Amino acid sequence: MGFWSKLIRRKSVEQLQSDAGASTDFRRTMGVWQLTAIGIGAIVGVGVFVLAPHEAALNAGPAVVISFLVAGIGSACAALSYAEFAGMIPVTGSAYTYGYAVLGELPAWIIGWDLLVEYALIVGVVAAGTSNYFQSLIADLTGLHLPIWLQGAYDPAHPDSGRVVNIIAVAVALGMAWIQIMRTEIGARLNTIVVTMKVIGVAIVIVAGAFYVHTSNWTPFIPPEVHDAAASGGSRYGWNGVLAAASIVFFAVFGYDTLTTAAEEAKNPQRDLPLAVVASLGISMLMYLAISLVLTGMVPYNGCVDPSQAAGHCSEMILASQAPVSAVFAARDLHWISAIIDIAAVCGIASVVFAFMLGAARIWFALSRDGLLPGWFAKSHPKYGTPYRPTMVLGVFTALAAGFLPIRELAELVNIGTLSAFILICASVLILRIRRPELERRFRTPALWLLAPLGIIFSLFLIIGWPWFENGEYHPIGGLDIVTIWRFVIWMAIGLVIYLAYGMRHSKVEEQNQGK
Repeated sequence: MGFWSKLIRRKSVEQLQSDAGASTDFRRTMGVWQLTAIGIGAIVGVGVFVLAPHEAALNAGPAVVISFLVAGIGSACAALSYAEFAGMIPVTGSAYTYGYAVLGELPAWIIGWDLLVEYALIVGVVAAGTSNYFQSLIADLTGLHLPIWLQGAYDPAHPDSGRVVNIIAVAVALGMAWIQIMRTEIGARLNTIVVTMKVIGVAIVIVAGAFYVHTSNWTPFIPPEVHDAAASGGSRYGWNGVLAAASIVFFAVFGYDTLTTAAEEAKNPQRDLPLAVVASLGISMLMYLAISLVLTGMVPYNGCVDPSQAAGHCSEMILASQAPVSAVFAARDLHWISAIIDIAAVCGIASVVFAFMLGAARIWFALSRDGLLPGWFAKSHPKYGTPYRPTMVLGVFTALAAGFLPIRELAELVNIGTLSAFILICASVLILRIRRPELERRFRTPALWLLAPLGIIFSLFLIIGWPWFENGEYHPIGGLDIVTIWRFVIWMAIGLVIYLAYGMRHSKVEEQNQGK
């Protein structure tokens, strides 16, 4: 087989379906509601309790609702593509496995390598977000505070903060890894309970907060653009800010793909996976839109924690504080609800850690089972039937990331990887419709020829920005920071070297071809 042929060799859909039916690596214990809970658990977390209020304060104002809608459109297009694949190829590995069937081995490796680090970094981001609310909860209940150096990671933007490590984030990441090494169904049941508590908590926040909304805080809905960054703590506002916020809050509107990595643990994957994908995104989007309207209606988007300071000219904005939802209710003297908020936040964000660590471990397992990474990782636990080896490594890696890296930089790097995977998934479902129209599809994406290209366009623009010319010069609106793009390029280059040096020579598909 020539070099180019090796790069594009594919697994047949029929073989993948056969492998899924015969697989005994995992135990099939999850139903549609547990799968949906994993999806909601992955989607709703840091977005509700951290990113939505932060982006309202720093970028979009009340129009953060529009930012969520923009990000949600691109995510919904990809979600429907995921649903079609999940019903057709119910195999551990999610987008990686789908890419293997349609695009070939190298594109599949790129997707898998991409998602592996992105899921791991998401766990780091979310564990860090859990820490802030957990600290707030402990302070509310006991009045105790951790030493400054244990409260958060060192941030070069605030070198004098005295912070060194986020010790609670480290504990959350390691603890979640331990739970997932045990029986999957135990963790899934616990996750379903935690997600239920989160949804109830968010509902209480929305309902209670709605009585304290002042519609005047929504005016102007899209604040005017601020050119002097120092005037408002780095705010941009205007449409530039709205679309820049969309690139960040995109972090909050994906996660349903994690439930597809558990395909081999679902009782009826071809029926339940598509239902869970669509249901989890729909429920989560409604929650995001409601919470964004309530929070920006309760306090001015540029309101200050210190009421003596003028709005937009303060040392710390309410919506940009470390535990912003709690801060909003405290600003309206609703201290009685703070404990509920903190409990919901801790539960909610912890469930995201569960979902993405589950997804990362299973993608790693799938890469190793296919020979693209060392087969040592493709051994399930002899007693618990879980991918314990990659889970252990991920626990340590994510603990270090959560403990020592700033949250916003992690979120941006996560977004570019996931957006890239979404582009490939939307393209793959189109290609497979053309190449194999006769395949049975339990779920068919409606208006695929419109939605898949739309998903590609939205994802691409969220990475590079929306085209805009001003005074004859090109100034893209929104998009991710160029440093983030370069970091992603470097990571993918490392992955390419690993594939060429190891994966291409140890591929199980190559062994099968040689055995024929």
